[in-house]
Amino acid sequence: MTKTMNKINNIKKITQKILNDKPITKEDIPALLSAATEELSACADKIRRHFCGSSVSLCAIIDGKAGGCGEDCKFCAQGRSCASQPNIHKFKPENEIISDCKYHEEAGVHRYSIVTAGRTLSDTDFEKAASAYANMHRVCPHISLCGSHGLLDFDQLKRLKESGVDRYHCNLETSERYFAHICTTHTYADKLKTIEYAKKAGLEICSGGIIGMGETMDDRIDMAFKLSEIGAVSVPINILIPIKGTPLEGLEPLSEDEILRTVAIFRFILPKAEIRIAAGRKNLSENGLKAFLGGANATITGDMLTTTGSNIQKDKNMFLREGFEL
Repeated sequence: MTKTMNKINNIKKITQKILNDKPITKEDIPALLSAATEELSACADKIRRHFCGSSVSLCAIIDGKAGGCGEDCKFCAQGRSCASQPNIHKFKPENEIISDCKYHEEAGVHRYSIVTAGRTLSDTDFEKAASAYANMHRVCPHISLCGSHGLLDFDQLKRLKESGVDRYHCNLETSERYFAHICTTHTYADKLKTIEYAKKAGLEICSGGIIGMGETMDDRIDMAFKLSEIGAVSVPINILIPIKGTPLEGLEPLSEDEILRTVAIFRFILPKAEIRIAAGRKNLSENGLKAFLGGANATITGDMLTTTGSNIQKDKNMFLREGFEL
């Protein structure tokens, strides 16, 4: 009983330290890892409410260009590591993208992003993207814009900023230590360089990763600390859905308990960020409700790129029922 009480007291002390605006250190992590999931999630939710209030952020994405990617990311159905690449298509027509953005704006979604497959964009496709963003910014003034186009250079990112984009998405995916196990055609350093270019261009950073790719909890923790270091304001946590044809298709899915513990620990390390539950939420119970009552305060709604997500109205109903503000 005394040991249990000590664990509870330790995590409460760490929670209070964070509430006092003092950052967590790696020396605090063992206490988090030894805490019961229920206590860990409750403390993470307390941190979320203190720094972020009751607001929740909804974002939606469109696959502006799909498939045919030459990168070998082992989790992805659109890259060369996948035996089959469904739904390959060139850059979508601008009117289709703007129409979809307008739909999501009217549905009450807060942020919208074009996502393209591939290491980067060709000059032609970049011009299409910049034009689409500029016109979305004009036609849809009540929705914020994010871009996700791989390893762009500084001039391209500055151009996106000028086109109305205020945030750039570039996932670290995992820890620096584990990165080479999931991708060899670009590096962790390439990711960090793109993020630095985006920050220099005046863009906010959306960056997170995928859990359940065979990495350890230490890898996830290292990634979270790196995300804190680079100043990510939005941190998507994707839960791997093993896709047939990819090298990771045979992996066992993570348990819900491990997912909830990961989400909570991310909140401890990133107390002020939007912790965004992304792909894989459909495999959590109650539409992922426990994750949102355990530290998360944002999500991708609608359809994912290659896996089905959640319905917008269903999400809104859940959040409003639980006392969140949209």
